[in-house]
Amino acid sequence: MFQFRKELFCEEEALVIGLFSGKVCKSFESLNDVMNGSVSEYANAGDISSDYQVISKLLTHKQAQPKRVYFVGLGDENNLTRDRFRKAFGALFKKLQGEGITKVSIELDGLVPSELSPKECASLITESMGMATYQLAHFKTKTKEELPYVKYLTFVTKETEEDLYYSSALGYALSKGVNTARHLVHSPANLLTAAEMAEFARELALMHDFSVEILEKDDMEQMGMGALLAVNQGSEEPPAMIVLKYQGLPEWKDVTAFVGKGITYDTGGYSIKPKTGMPGMKGDMGGAAAVLGAMETIGRVQPKCNVLAVIPSTDNMISGSAFKPDDVITSMSGRTIEVLNTDAEGRLALADAITYAKHLKADRIIDVATLTGGVVTALGSWMTGAMTNNTSLFTKVSAIAGQMGEPVWQLPYNEDYRAQIKKSNIADLNNSPTRKAHAIMGGAFVGEFAEDTPWVHLDIAGTSINEQSHELGPKGPSGVMARTLASFAIHS
Repeated sequence: MFQFRKELFCEEEALVIGLFSGKVCKSFESLNDVMNGSVSEYANAGDISSDYQVISKLLTHKQAQPKRVYFVGLGDENNLTRDRFRKAFGALFKKLQGEGITKVSIELDGLVPSELSPKECASLITESMGMATYQLAHFKTKTKEELPYVKYLTFVTKETEEDLYYSSALGYALSKGVNTARHLVHSPANLLTAAEMAEFARELALMHDFSVEILEKDDMEQMGMGALLAVNQGSEEPPAMIVLKYQGLPEWKDVTAFVGKGITYDTGGYSIKPKTGMPGMKGDMGGAAAVLGAMETIGRVQPKCNVLAVIPSTDNMISGSAFKPDDVITSMSGRTIEVLNTDAEGRLALADAITYAKHLKADRIIDVATLTGGVVTALGSWMTGAMTNNTSLFTKVSAIAGQMGEPVWQLPYNEDYRAQIKKSNIADLNNSPTRKAHAIMGGAFVGEFAEDTPWVHLDIAGTSINEQSHELGPKGPSGVMARTLASFAIHS
């Protein structure tokens, strides 16, 4: 898919040149010379622009090869962050896709800003290519023709192939992880049950040589996973505790655990959601999707680290056997929980999953969950809410999330909040003490099971869905945190 060459002009479908404001690159000058000064004339007339995200197209009329040249406006070089770079090229690849271009060359050396390296730019370009051109599946009986995508990408550069190939492959692997997460969140709940998610994990493990363990209901009963089993009580679909292990070090130590909430559909149980709150609840497994997406990337990259993925999966349904408010359940940790809200089920599933991750020798835990509507009220759809018991771990996660364009905002977590979930006259904890500080209450409950293990909680309820199409993908599932998790593992 990726090739490298030094010559600017070649017989392909399209050539791409990046333009910074107030700066003329050598490739622009070379093309202008070949075309007898006409490129400068087009630029002076405003037909070619360096303004950020403006994509200009020039037909060379046989004066140069290839027949089409696309100029990507990168704007002020000093303002070009990694995320703005991604989005500029996302806009480019959407344009190429719309025009049916499948084979393209990108002049790399002239578009590298001072704050980035050629390797980083190559990675960002392939990452944006994979994300921007992704198309969600549909279930219509009438066949819908898929748009084409770039199948062959050549970098025109003085850098060696050895220097750039890994970076190019890394960026594309990150995009594949995002798209895996998008695919899973988009899948209807009648098709993506806990059993089907477990089968997907098995296939992923087979593809990338992971160790895989699927705990079934009998296994959970023997291990005392009463919190996850309580959520599953009302369902006809059996639960699954999905565990993947990637061992990139000689010994199983220094283990990072990714724990993803895998509620395949959430009715709210007896604390039932209103009818307008039901549609979209197939996406309540967005945390599990992010974890599986991250594992897809890790499997492709094969970094030198140890990663554990733990996904508690079930739906939350209503029946005569479903759990109820006022029930008292016992988690795998041995701690008892008074159930005050059956729609606060995700934190119950995560409780047993985090305990099991610790049982499997996790040295640090990052959980990802579409946990609370409260985080949407607090932060909207632009920022993921985060909590932690370890400042050093959070600092690393936050920095990587920022670089990935998936920013997080730390919510407070102290004894005042922890005290609220311990307010029960009949159990050790309660799962929903108050509507106040709703997002924090959910995270604080989960944190009780992390105990002293370094832990970061990521509430993606607001960021897991894009409300409209954008430079890096379609309207719908965002695949948020798949890249952050994978990058944390790769660079840890």
